[in-house]
Amino acid sequence: MSSVRWLGLALLAIACFTTWKVDAWRYGKQVAELNATHHAALTAISNAAAAQARQALEKQQATQKALTELDGKATKEMTNVLAENERLHADVAAGDRRLRIAGRFSASTGNLSDASSTARLDDGGTVELAGAAGRTVLDIRAGIIKDRAALKGLQEYVLRVCR
Repeated sequence: MSSVRWLGLALLAIACFTTWKVDAWRYGKQVAELNATHHAALTAISNAAAAQARQALEKQQATQKALTELDGKATKEMTNVLAENERLHADVAAGDRRLRIAGRFSASTGNLSDASSTARLDDGGTVELAGAAGRTVLDIRAGIIKDRAALKGLQEYVLRVCR
């Protein structure tokens, strides 16, 4: 009986070892499949992240290009208008031009003398400014041009770049 017992124990040990070995092979195969799936998922995530990074970089470059073009256009326009204003300023300073302002006068405002009180309401006329006053008006105009150019540039920046 003891040899049958040893034989039974040996068969039981062989069956346990075989079962353990088959399970190990099956688990090894499952682990390999999981590793392959994990690697494929990481590759897909990496590719998607790279594509998003490329798109973000392209968008940033397009935005920078649009901003550069917008700035160049606004600078050119402002330079041209300010150059014209400087020409007018120089002509007024040299006495080659005089600055005149159109206006309307009303007798009912009390600003006119009695001699001119016969003037009709809204009679039009012009007032010629002295050279210094004309230059001051052109200086004010230059400031207005710069402010408008800055405002226009900011509005276009918001419309084109900050979308």
